[in-house]
Amino acid sequence: MNTHQIGNAAEDAAAPYLEEHGYRILDRNYRFRHTEIDIIAKEKDYLVFIEVKYRKSAARQHPLAAVGQEKQKRISVTALHYLQTHHYNMSVPCRFDVLAILGEEPVLVKNAFPFQFTKGW
Repeated sequence: MNTHQIGNAAEDAAAPYLEEHGYRILDRNYRFRHTEIDIIAKEKDYLVFIEVKYRKSAARQHPLAAVGQEKQKRISVTALHYLQTHHYNMSVPCRFDVLAILGEEPVLVKNAFPFQFTKGW
């Protein structure tokens, strides 16, 4: 499998895991410019933007470490675009979660990072 196929398989596994944990999937693979949000879901009162990261092992890098500040900024801007294009009120509570899958073990980190914005986007 190539990296794209591996990523898709991880996202396919993530969706039912999230649903089992109370998330209702709204959208997958939402793209804006050169960034993609893997899963957008509702969980209780929150609109949640979820980044799914998979690593076979932590030998190279733990999956949580792969969501650095630059990636956070890109996801934040894409989330803002989603809110605007789907006519969400800007007061809707939102958060950014990361579902890290290391081998077969998923680790869900709620509110993994705050909204990041930078000029020039």
